[in-house]
Amino acid sequence: MSNVDTLNTDFGISGSLRFKKDSSGLIIIEINNQHASAAVSLQGAHLLSWQPAGEEDVIWLSPEAKFNIGKSIRGGIPICWPWFGDHATQNDYPAHGFVRTLPWHVVQSETLKGGETRIALAFQPNDTSNKYWPYLTPLHLSITVGKTLELELTTTNQTDKEIVISEALHTYFNVSNVRNISVDGLNNCVYLDKVDGFKQKHQNGPVSFDDEVDRVYIDTETDCIIRDPNLSRQIHIKKRGSSSTVVWNPWVEKSNRMGDMGENGYLHMVCIESANAAANKATLAPGGEHSLWVSYSVETTQAGQ
Repeated sequence: MSNVDTLNTDFGISGSLRFKKDSSGLIIIEINNQHASAAVSLQGAHLLSWQPAGEEDVIWLSPEAKFNIGKSIRGGIPICWPWFGDHATQNDYPAHGFVRTLPWHVVQSETLKGGETRIALAFQPNDTSNKYWPYLTPLHLSITVGKTLELELTTTNQTDKEIVISEALHTYFNVSNVRNISVDGLNNCVYLDKVDGFKQKHQNGPVSFDDEVDRVYIDTETDCIIRDPNLSRQIHIKKRGSSSTVVWNPWVEKSNRMGDMGENGYLHMVCIESANAAANKATLAPGGEHSLWVSYSVETTQAGQ
């Protein structure tokens, strides 16, 4: 029996959850229920899509995304852990940590009373991860797919010393045209502007986009709303256990250099990342846990709102 057959036997749910292997050898979890559809790569526990019934896909996946074992995927919801961005001291370590390109395993799958589908995945330290992070800190990710998408990433410190991590759910949202959207919820927040040498700045009003944006909003636990009048919808972003919000769009030149964004891909995505980054790293006491929880939902609006 193949690995996929075993997963389908042990964790498949008739009519709503199945495992398949794509042409690159990656195992993909496909979820379809009365509320929504979704797809998750078992490599990286990387959510690739979430589409509520009757809606456009909420999550953006690049049309040029490359699916290869051991390589990151452009779009979806990559998990950045246990560091966000470049490693503080090791230039040759992978950006945003290592768990987004390593295999996870399935712990549980279930159908909830309301018809939602939940799957739980886990990452256990191994020889590869120990090269970068020699601490016993297993990860657990719960994904609930329904009218609302919920993700909860839990780090457990099984060592006898204090551990400090930075992390993010690097969510790419699908938008009609980034020039025409705005993001509410960050007014009066302080941010570090990576585009301008990490200068500390102050947000006034909604965030809008007419050039490259790469910002870490610090000391903020507030919810955000993406307002997309062209799609007549708002995407509501709620979070817990997160003290930073990262906002990113690479714009034209950087997008072209990446090679996997697709033609004008930057126009149709914006990253709003629930994070603990910069001065907001999370500290775990020996034997302690830390959970980063997010939920995304869609509200239909009248055209032009």
